[in-house]
Amino acid sequence: MWFSIEFSVSLCLLLSMAVVYLSVPSIVNVSNSLGIFDTPNNRKAHTHNTPNLGGIAMFIAIILSLVIFSGRQYSYDLVFLFTSMSILFFIGIKDDILMIDPLKKLLGELISVIILVGFTDIRFTSLHGFMGIYEIPYWASFILTTFVMIVIINAFNLIDGIDGLASGLGVVITFTFGIWFYLTDNYFNTLLCTSVFGAYLCFFGFNVGNGKNKIFMGDTGSLMLGLLVSIIVIRFNECNIKYSGTFTILSTPAVSFGILIIPLFDTLRVFIIRIMHGHSPFKADKNHLHHRLLLLGFSHIETTFIFIAVNILFIGLMIIFNRIGIFSLMLINMGLFGGLVSVPEILIRRGNKEVDVSYNPTVSRLKNASVKSA
Repeated sequence: MWFSIEFSVSLCLLLSMAVVYLSVPSIVNVSNSLGIFDTPNNRKAHTHNTPNLGGIAMFIAIILSLVIFSGRQYSYDLVFLFTSMSILFFIGIKDDILMIDPLKKLLGELISVIILVGFTDIRFTSLHGFMGIYEIPYWASFILTTFVMIVIINAFNLIDGIDGLASGLGVVITFTFGIWFYLTDNYFNTLLCTSVFGAYLCFFGFNVGNGKNKIFMGDTGSLMLGLLVSIIVIRFNECNIKYSGTFTILSTPAVSFGILIIPLFDTLRVFIIRIMHGHSPFKADKNHLHHRLLLLGFSHIETTFIFIAVNILFIGLMIIFNRIGIFSLMLINMGLFGGLVSVPEILIRRGNKEVDVSYNPTVSRLKNASVKSA
């Protein structure tokens, strides 16, 4: 490392933001010239043809930032990280342009994750005493890590339904973990969080704006965000096993869940609803939490900032209550967020609004209001 960590992190942040800032207008122009858009339909929340290849900019920004500032000692892990990112990049590009079968998409995700878990030390090695379990054998570690990463990847992919939501949550989450890694002198993980934070923060501005360079991240951006956040979460859990300083976080698995409560809870909730109705958990519908707020009349940007505020609230709660134990903190997470989720449902029913859960993408029924869904 040539510079102090503060200087390196600052340059990494500026580079990742600059690459996205300079890349997006060119990507928008190319998308417009080739007619590559996310076209509105009865399952979409937007009303105009919008370029959806924003993930390309973040892919380039993050790779450049890490290559330049990470140092040679991390080159081995970076090879497999970039390989895993590249697999998801090409899966996302194909899905954004041509669509891809959900099972093939899941298979690609599995290959990407297995490469990363199999050839690096990115995996869970302990349950931190949850259910009395500490160290876990390699085979269990491999299965658990693969499962968690697939869940997080798809959670971010599924929640990317309105302007700024996935990127906004990604910014808050990576900023939170990045601060902790910085305070505990973990250089590489601080850079990883910084590169992701900077890239998606700059993209957020293009995504929520209505100018000529408005763009969506597409599956390319959301799959990659999910992958990188899952890596950060694993590193956060593993670093807390060895770290015993001022900033030690107890109940680490529950704290991680609380920080990711919105995408994880929403995914669990939607999957349960779909399965209960006899449908594939990967079948698109209008049952996401952001759809509920849209039904109540909130705009995209209002809905996004409501979720960001809730996410920040839960992060604060995780910091305050991290010492009460994993099981107790998990109950608080599920109970409190479950209660918050019930509020929109109560308001919708009191307003005599009829929520369409028929899973028919050509039907959208709502008394006194109607929205398109993503």
